[in-house]
Amino acid sequence: MTKTLSTSLLATVALAALTMSPAAQAETAACLITKTDTNPFFVKMKEGATAAAEENGITLSTFAGKIDGDVETQVAAVESCIASGANGILITPTDSRALTPVVTQARDAGILVIALDTPFEPADVADATFATDNFKAGELIGQWAAAKLGDGAADAKIALLDLNPSEVSVDYLRDQGFLTGFGIDVKEPTDIGDEDDPRIVGHDVTNGNEEGGRTAMENLLQIDPGINVVYTINEPAAAGAYEALKAVGLEDQALIVSVDGGCPGVQNVAEGVIGATSMQFPLLMASLGIEAIADFAESGAKPEATPGLDFFNTGVELITDEPVDGIPSLTSAEGLEKCWG
Repeated sequence: MTKTLSTSLLATVALAALTMSPAAQAETAACLITKTDTNPFFVKMKEGATAAAEENGITLSTFAGKIDGDVETQVAAVESCIASGANGILITPTDSRALTPVVTQARDAGILVIALDTPFEPADVADATFATDNFKAGELIGQWAAAKLGDGAADAKIALLDLNPSEVSVDYLRDQGFLTGFGIDVKEPTDIGDEDDPRIVGHDVTNGNEEGGRTAMENLLQIDPGINVVYTINEPAAAGAYEALKAVGLEDQALIVSVDGGCPGVQNVAEGVIGATSMQFPLLMASLGIEAIADFAESGAKPEATPGLDFFNTGVELITDEPVDGIPSLTSAEGLEKCWG
């Protein structure tokens, strides 16, 4: 009798253990892989992911490239996330084409992969993308610059300070958006520099940082010191461009426009360094990404794109203290209430 009872009890306990162990032992894990860990944009992204992970009980591992364009480090990070059995990966791809094979491996392993800010090419390399409408961000500052110059836009001398030679999606979308907004034919939408408009002095790359912006601006001023419109991929590059202009006494000659919405950049709008910038929301991208991983781990559901787009649009706002008719904008004071970094 005792033996029978013990055997039955053991069987019951074993069955309960088998039933409960997956839920009891399973721990949702996520990875955040950014281009660098120094740019304030990615610092804020990490902050948003960390807070959302804590709120949702998710174990978060973070990785970053050494510089913007460091594909090897990002590949190694994805491989680490696959090996660790992560449920989801959030990644700002430093090269939206070169990372495709390893991201495909991650998805084949059952991992949810979400691109943040920079879409893959094509976008469906990832399960989803949470991003600014980067073309719209560029278009807004292009429209603003053209309206600000008025009739002078027809004779503008434009310098374009881009990201890097890889011409990743975030780079050409902002660049081509700016040119479109300014009223320039962009030719091939994914190719930077194929335009034949005589108003374009030239393109140069910045690696998205201040030093790169300074060097690129110096290079383009050697081509034409009369540059009066400067487009920059982001606000650190804009700060560098301004320093280069200031060094030769041309800081009042050129109208600088950018994309980011970081607090230092918005402060530069307030101080007249940048004429206008398009604000994006990196904390929101990352927090929404973590929430999507939590949903996926629980139900297998994947996030959906904004209707009419192939990504989830996290929004963009034009920030300027010199508004123009027909283009909605916020002042720098309003921008400082919403900025990041």
